[in-house]
Amino acid sequence: MKIGSIDIEKPICLAPMEDVTDIPFRAICKRLGADILYTEFTSSEALIRDAKKALKKIEIFDYERPIGIQIFGGVEESMQGAVRVAEKFRPDFVDINCGCWVKDVALNGQGAGLLRDLPRFESIVRSVVSASKLPVTVKTRLGWDEKSIVILDAAKMIEQAGVKALTVHCRTRDQGHRGLADWAWLTKIKKAISIPLIGNGDLETPEDIKHMFETGCDGVMVGRGAIKNPWIFNQAKHFLQTGTYLPEPSLKERVLLCIDHLRRSVEYNDKPFGVLTFRKFYAGYFHGMPNIAKLRNDLMTCVEFDQVVARLHAFLDEQSATKANETVLN
Repeated sequence: MKIGSIDIEKPICLAPMEDVTDIPFRAICKRLGADILYTEFTSSEALIRDAKKALKKIEIFDYERPIGIQIFGGVEESMQGAVRVAEKFRPDFVDINCGCWVKDVALNGQGAGLLRDLPRFESIVRSVVSASKLPVTVKTRLGWDEKSIVILDAAKMIEQAGVKALTVHCRTRDQGHRGLADWAWLTKIKKAISIPLIGNGDLETPEDIKHMFETGCDGVMVGRGAIKNPWIFNQAKHFLQTGTYLPEPSLKERVLLCIDHLRRSVEYNDKPFGVLTFRKFYAGYFHGMPNIAKLRNDLMTCVEFDQVVARLHAFLDEQSATKANETVLN
């Protein structure tokens, strides 16, 4: 799949997710095999006003490459200004969010709200393409609701506007995250355009990723599946290449990676917010592990980095002792 200078066969991408795909999480996913990264989606209005929080969202490092900065908005001049701000951070491409379904965005004619007005959608896209020195990509949904699925018309328009790749989350705006993503649309979209197509929605296992590639899309994008299992990138690559599964990460591997991620979160977000905002990740790191309920409850009460580390090491020791006892008994 080629976007500007990026040329990767069947890339597995990390989706841009608000309050999730910050620098610490991107670093972990990159280490675990994510091919293309995206920043959190960022308001064009905030960027052109040099809002500190917005500028922090689009900071990037060379080790993250290739990486795109994702912006959203509903005013052409603001989107063009945001592109100029984003280019100062030297991303590999700029992505336009035309798929965010939350009310504060979509009902204001931004994100997925553009799917209700394709001429407006086109105007926003063309304004960004004309202002950008970098390749421009778009992420969107199938339509506003099941009665107004416009993705085929939107996809053709997006290509004609000069966009270099299209990502489609295979749900409507009305669905949010409910129901199943309809991957059948990916085959139809791929036949309608010649630019690269990246599929998104309900990718949680290596098998899911293999099946989505079989629809004909050029790349896939993992969102919530990466929160639940950050190892999914390397697991899927191994499965695609060999048809076999990598061993599940050991409890020790999970603990050590969790601590490394938490340390990065604390450094990035400062105390105690770095610990508090990290709570969303505990379930993913220890999913399927034995005796995990009490550990998660304990971790949710911790507000200091050292508290979390001590509890994790204690849990690791507890499980090692239990396993040793079971070995003796057997």
